Amino acid sequence: MSATVRFVFVLHDHQPVGNFDEVIEQAYRDSYLPFLDLFERHSGIRMALHTSGPLVEWLDRKHPEYLDRLARLAAHGRVEIVGGAFHEPVLAMLPARDRIGQITSFTRWLERRFATRVSGMWVAERVWDPGMTADIAAAGIEWTILDDSHFRAAGVADEELDRLWLTEGDGRTLAVFPVSERLRYVIPFAAPHMTIDHLRWLASRRHGALAVFGDDGEKFGVWPDTHRACFEEGWLETFFTLLEQNADWIEMALPSEVVRDTPPAGTIWLPECSYREMTEWVLPPEKQLTCVAARVAAATDPALAPVASFIRGGTWRNFRMRYPEANEMYARMLAVSTRLERLRHSGTAEATALAAATQALYRGQCNCAYWHGAFGGIYLPHLRNAIFKELIAAEKAADRAEGRCGEWVEATTADYDFDGRTDVRLANDRLDAWLAPAKGGMLYELDLRDQEHNLLATLDRRPEAYHEQVLAGPGVARSVVDASQLAKFKQEGLERMVRYDRSRRKSLVDHFWDCDVAAEAVVEGTALERGDFAAGTYEASVRRNPDRIQVLLSRTGNAWGIPFTLSKAVTLDAGSGALEIAYKLDGLPPDFRQHLAVEFNFAGLPAAAAGRFFYDELGRDMGDLGRRLDLPHVRSLGLVDDWLDIDARLTFGPASNGAATGVWTFPIQSVSQSEGGFELVHQSIVVMPHWLVTPAADGTWKVAMRLDLGRFSARSRLAAATLAACPT
Repeated sequence: MSATVRFVFVLHDHQPVGNFDEVIEQAYRDSYLPFLDLFERHSGIRMALHTSGPLVEWLDRKHPEYLDRLARLAAHGRVEIVGGAFHEPVLAMLPARDRIGQITSFTRWLERRFATRVSGMWVAERVWDPGMTADIAAAGIEWTILDDSHFRAAGVADEELDRLWLTEGDGRTLAVFPVSERLRYVIPFAAPHMTIDHLRWLASRRHGALAVFGDDGEKFGVWPDTHRACFEEGWLETFFTLLEQNADWIEMALPSEVVRDTPPAGTIWLPECSYREMTEWVLPPEKQLTCVAARVAAATDPALAPVASFIRGGTWRNFRMRYPEANEMYARMLAVSTRLERLRHSGTAEATALAAATQALYRGQCNCAYWHGAFGGIYLPHLRNAIFKELIAAEKAADRAEGRCGEWVEATTADYDFDGRTDVRLANDRLDAWLAPAKGGMLYELDLRDQEHNLLATLDRRPEAYHEQVLAGPGVARSVVDASQLAKFKQEGLERMVRYDRSRRKSLVDHFWDCDVAAEAVVEGTALERGDFAAGTYEASVRRNPDRIQVLLSRTGNAWGIPFTLSKAVTLDAGSGALEIAYKLDGLPPDFRQHLAVEFNFAGLPAAAAGRFFYDELGRDMGDLGRRLDLPHVRSLGLVDDWLDIDARLTFGPASNGAATGVWTFPIQSVSQSEGGFELVHQSIVVMPHWLVTPAADGTWKVAMRLDLGRFSARSRLAAATLAACPT
């Protein structure tokens, strides 16, 4: 039989920026290395391989011999090296300058390392926007691959999905391969012969049919149970052997070969889209369930089957609506990108520092922490922390590029998070504090520039579609989203641990509780808000002195229907590692008695871990950071993370009328889905000072606080100073 099917086999290997070395090493041992070992033994197998920038740089450091082997295979025409955007961003979220910069810099890196030409690219998460076409072509890319669902959404018939297509934008064209969803589901999860049977069916339908498989390489060894199936039980060996045995009619082709010698079927303009599951995950939970149910119903209803391909969910960009934290990362990333673009055009920036800032920005654009689906994504603190670390590093490099040094302080205002309201950025050479007056006057980002850490990379607990399954408990089939998760509960009792937050888990969030509220009610989220300040709109003004700036936030609201004005001032000095915070309540009636609590959150400091603990005003260890504390009289409370070299200490001044400062602390833990199942994930530590407020004769009440943010190495000096001032 003559070759009647051209089979293009494309793998995408990826590890996100910030992933743990031991996790990547395990993936290397379980998947990347055994796959390559087996591939080399089957000389009739050819593939295209995309290894993302974060992973390929790690491999170049840790296992350069692996890349050397790939280079030899590329030289012999068995492997085609596939490019992409360097640090695996979703291109649709980037400005054109960063799209082109990411792609061209990665192409140069790959061509230098592998001594081969790179002509095609992997589009991260296959998130497509037609406006990207011209940028991809301008970056020198000739072809890419997208899911067949993209083509179906454009109206392409199923029988036309076995061929190459062109797409166009601004007069530039790009070849596009449709990836078979069927092959994505059978490889490597169904018997190997099912793929051969599908290829035989394609061959019988049209001579010269094109079949494209493109999916995660981690499906071969990293995903649950796949190492055993693929390597120990021989799935992959059998699959490769079957392909070689049928080489008389199955031609394993490389994408660039197909582009070079196969006329395209035509030109098509693909809609904004991603793979089917992604368009469902981006929807709000109730809409996600509705969308999945509609798709399942249409697939089994003959009357609806013709329109089933048009049932899809939302756009990837709306993960920023579902998760405000994703929008905060995006907005921060875009602020850095805009600054670097200004520096490029200034003509005065120091080149080496600007290049370092650009690469840090690109790393901070890695997509994984910006969304959530079947993998942990935004729910994983180490991924969020890594994004902010890179963006802060980019800012520091930008400072060097423009010659900014010494002590300084500044405040700027703009709509930084694109909600139509003005935000305030208060920064100096050590700290970067971002405030949202229209959202409760909250402090929503707090960067430690020395440690390159955002203490407010938090995550609110909110409903997810798969919580229906979690709440049902292990072994109970409830969810139409992912029935494979039925038995995959990584901890016991997760069904009792699902909580949803009523207000943002940020800092300077102002709560009014009942005077006799129990700490347990606050911790469990059952305490009722009696004021309208936690999410209310505050007016903001900025008071500037050369070395000292204060942001004043004020709101006239009420608690229990009693009107009054709450003002809070945040002050930062040049060169200081501390925020001075002052609260004042005005217009209180004489009989006013309310319970004010100010919420602070600290993210990226793990609970129940060595070297992370609370300490009191005498420097005494008060237990790990997952501990619930209910302290009635507090002058100072500190948090230490000696891994990150962070020492954060809140000090409380005297309150009006001698009100005692109490403090509650408790961890925030979410129940989320990852590739291994459902799990409990530590997100942040709440430190909540609180007071029973009674007014002075003039109807006011005041308290001052100070948040010192230093290095852990300085803690012994702080403790010594405290002991000297407060001898026992």
